[in-house]
Amino acid sequence: MFYELHSIQLTDFLYLCRSICDEEIKSIIIPIAMHRAGFVNIVGNPNVGKSTLMNALVGERISIITSKAQTTRHRILGIVNGDDFQIVYSDTPGVLKPNYKLQESMLGFSNSALTDADILLYVTDVLDSPDKNAFFLEKVQRMQDTTKIILIVNKIDLIDQEKLEALVDFWHKELPKAEIFPISALEKFNIETLFNHIKDLLPESPPFFDKDALTDKSERFFVTEIIREKILMNYDKEIPYSVEVAVEEFKEEGNLLRISAVIFCERDSQKGILIGKQGAALRTVGTQARKDIEAFFDKKVFLQLFVKVEKDWRNRERKLRNFGYQIEHKND
Repeated sequence: MFYELHSIQLTDFLYLCRSICDEEIKSIIIPIAMHRAGFVNIVGNPNVGKSTLMNALVGERISIITSKAQTTRHRILGIVNGDDFQIVYSDTPGVLKPNYKLQESMLGFSNSALTDADILLYVTDVLDSPDKNAFFLEKVQRMQDTTKIILIVNKIDLIDQEKLEALVDFWHKELPKAEIFPISALEKFNIETLFNHIKDLLPESPPFFDKDALTDKSERFFVTEIIREKILMNYDKEIPYSVEVAVEEFKEEGNLLRISAVIFCERDSQKGILIGKQGAALRTVGTQARKDIEAFFDKKVFLQLFVKVEKDWRNRERKLRNFGYQIEHKND
């Protein structure tokens, strides 16, 4: 009898202890916030505003912007970090049918963005022809069951509401499973709403990059892009599409950056146009680039530019690899 009473009392005591412990544990548990992260890849035809959209979403000037097609040649990451999220945006070259190996590499960057996207932003605008590069749109259509797709209709400030509604109806038929966001990247209309929606769609994941990272590109890369942007702005016809820029020296001396860069072109005649009469054209490019580089790095810049001829570099795989382009087959 004593043993049974003792057993009951011990059981009650253990139950009481466990209850107390459970309450104490509940009181000291700190909820762990879920972290979200994902790759948000931006694709579409040339000149629809992909780079403008990228810069607006990132809040920094990551990609160069001009009115000319094929301004973007590389795949460029722009990273946005918050306490509980990381968005890795990816700007890509405009889709085109390649005429030479450089353009093959550019199309390769666009195709690669279809394979690793958690969210795909397919960008069109109110002037874009849906039939243009239909082969790429067909690839996007086949992704609708496996990838979250947001169809961006850009530059809506250029048309009225009736035309916009007709355009939205058309894209609903082309990409029935995609969400459609009308925006104006230049005017930053509907950008915040789009950003917040993207954030909500991110999968649960740890960050892919350090939380203070802004991009995957080097300082030298942004120097070459700024110089190339000024070439695109100051020259016409084939010149902007026939040049590549390489930084040969990048040296920090306190608050001063010493930079030496080479502009490669394909023909002697192009070299003469790039330099201009008594070097005036090249000085203009250098002055404009230097000011933007100073603003980018917040330092004084001493910039030297040289022009060299590298015949047919756009079709030479070894040269393209040296310039940072992805080439599938080695044949030079």
